[in-house]
Amino acid sequence: MNSEKRQEKIDKTLFFKQPTLGLFLENIHDSHNLSAIVRTCDGVGLLELYYTHHDNAHFRTHKTITQGAHRWVNRFKIDEEQKCQFLKQKQKEGFQVVATHLDENAISFRDVDYTLPTIMIVGNEKEGVSPELRMIADKTITIPMKGMVQSLNVSVATALVLYEAQRQRESKGMYETPQLSKQSRTEIKKGWIYRDTVARRSKGRIALKEENPYHDKHQ
Repeated sequence: MNSEKRQEKIDKTLFFKQPTLGLFLENIHDSHNLSAIVRTCDGVGLLELYYTHHDNAHFRTHKTITQGAHRWVNRFKIDEEQKCQFLKQKQKEGFQVVATHLDENAISFRDVDYTLPTIMIVGNEKEGVSPELRMIADKTITIPMKGMVQSLNVSVATALVLYEAQRQRESKGMYETPQLSKQSRTEIKKGWIYRDTVARRSKGRIALKEENPYHDKHQ
């Protein structure tokens, strides 16, 4: 793809980005799951993905799975000891916090209004969302299951919820006008073009820099 068409593609991608829809991954270990989730995030126009990791490791992806999607989703690493404070701050900013967890108070993932500013929490493959984050969440959601098992693979479950959010937002016309300001789109585009150029020239040997989680919001 030539430079002009590449920039047009970036412009179109930024036009659809949803800064009021975020995903928080709590200690997901499997890099294949992480890669699949990033690809879904790009597909629904999610701008920002937050994550924690017990051993303070960075986000590992497989480019054969992401197919380059990791270049267009900004990743923010949150320190384990700051995760509760971070989510409470998002609530103060007007975000509803929704956690995927099967409990007696959980509602169907389809019964949430994702057109509101929303952060969705997804827990790790074995333990799910931690008790301290469930206490912070405004709602817990579940995916109805009719078989013998009670849950789906974490990347599949995340995709279902994010595409429900996309469906609702699309019905409300939230993809028809840019949710990011022109200035924000210009700033993000500059960074993306630089990262894209570095990544392609290095043939993927240079890791893309992750962002500071306490940046100024592009809204």
